[in-house]
Amino acid sequence: MEAPPSTSFPNPRPPYRLELLPVVPPYYRRARESEVHRGELVYYGPAPSYYGIGEVVAETEQHVLVNFRGTGMFGVHEEALARRYVLPIPDDRAELL
Repeated sequence: MEAPPSTSFPNPRPPYRLELLPVVPPYYRRARESEVHRGELVYYGPAPSYYGIGEVVAETEQHVLVNFRGTGMFGVHEEALARRYVLPIPDDRAELL
């Protein structure tokens, strides 16, 4: 039996089915080769449920600013992340989320 989610998180039950997104640690080749651009829907690869799903709103060579709109467990709205941590939503999963 699964333990109930912790209520210490701002959003313990995210509105999306984030468990369907593949976990991709930043040291995997797929993460290092990830290309994301402004306007794309992305997620935090190492732990999708933490940040949720967001839109890239700005970018530099090494970082992207993502508006997650509080869709993950942590309730993060905007965060600057290194590109290797952010992955595009897979086409085959987008409609299932």
